[in-house]
Amino acid sequence: MRKISVLFVTQAAVIAAMYVVLTFVSSSMGLASGEIQIRLSEMLCILPAFTPAAIPGLFLGCLLSNLLTGCTVIDIVFGSLATLIAAVFSYQLRNHKYPLLVTVPPVVANMIVVPFILKFSYGVPLPIPVMMATVGIGEVISVMVLGSVLYFALDKRRVIFHQS
Repeated sequence: MRKISVLFVTQAAVIAAMYVVLTFVSSSMGLASGEIQIRLSEMLCILPAFTPAAIPGLFLGCLLSNLLTGCTVIDIVFGSLATLIAAVFSYQLRNHKYPLLVTVPPVVANMIVVPFILKFSYGVPLPIPVMMATVGIGEVISVMVLGSVLYFALDKRRVIFHQS
């Protein structure tokens, strides 16, 4: 069994805390919920490219964010699981020839899961395909655009996520 290091736990905790803070910032600007969501915290979904600690960090950050912002139980459970699944797939793509493929799993996972949450948990009357498009647009902005900027900023400073 692999021993979990203090560094791993610390990185996961810091990522979770950053996710929560960025979700609150997005929420205060009216961007973190509804059919079109631009959660600034979603740009952190590129972090599995740098450290496996991002997997539990993103999951816990999303879970705490959804708990603290008053989401429904369905949203808390399935929204957080979508983030966890996306983080695992992004981690699997970390060494790919095209490094920005790590941005695809969070976009796809949220495009599939969030519209059903909006429909069945919040009663949003829009058709599921329309919400897939609107959620997808928000995810592309949050993860693919802002996340790519973060990726290239961190890629030059890989020592930040040095594994000891």
